[in-house]
Amino acid sequence: MRAPLHPALGSAPTETPRQPARQLRRSCLCAGAIVAAILLFPLDFAIGINASPSLPERVFLIRKGTLPAAGEFVAFRWAGGGPYRAGVTFVKILAGVPGDTVTRTDREFFVNARAVGTAKRVSRTGTPLEPGPIGILPPDRYYVRAPHPDSLDSRYALTGWIAREQIIGRAYALF
Repeated sequence: MRAPLHPALGSAPTETPRQPARQLRRSCLCAGAIVAAILLFPLDFAIGINASPSLPERVFLIRKGTLPAAGEFVAFRWAGGGPYRAGVTFVKILAGVPGDTVTRTDREFFVNARAVGTAKRVSRTGTPLEPGPIGILPPDRYYVRAPHPDSLDSRYALTGWIAREQIIGRAYALF
């Protein structure tokens, strides 16, 4: 016996047409829960938008006042300079914490002998880029990174090491 044809698709019915609807419902529920959390706890959470291609994720939930561990996302306030005004929220990966050792061989950076990125000589616009600091991270200083070769992170003097007072909190990638 043959299965009846699906009127809209001209073929046997499958579960595929329901999948996008389920995904949409789940996404809406998730977004609703996030908005509710922010409305109920506005002092504890914020939303961060990554407008650059430095990270594959674009939207982050930020838990204010929570210091992330190495390898986790960190949201911080840009100190100013270059193409961004002071106070803009950045999200990067926390790669080095106080006491860690930052070294450089030519333009390749390492944190505790683990490669974290290569500093370019010039930006995409042709502006010369100075390499960031090296040495032992002092108290309340952090090394941040992102996997994209054009990421403006601690590989560059413009960003340098992030001060504890710049850190907003731990960021969680939403999508």
